[in-house]
Amino acid sequence: MRFYPKGYGGQRRDPDQVKREGWKEQGVLAVAVDDHRLTWPERELIRQIGEKLYGKRPEGLEVRNG
Repeated sequence: MRFYPKGYGGQRRDPDQVKREGWKEQGVLAVAVDDHRLTWPERELIRQIGEKLYGKRPEGLEVRNG
């Protein structure tokens, strides 16, 4: 017996796969400011773009993950 509609369920995609597909299919970029794969100038650029589009982040507050 299934408790979900047809087409739902199955394997969950990892977050990086979702981000990769979003970039390739829709041109949407999701980047964490503290991503260890980025160099300092790249992280700084991401921070500046985020502040320009959405304003400054609150300082001293922890970010919740879900």
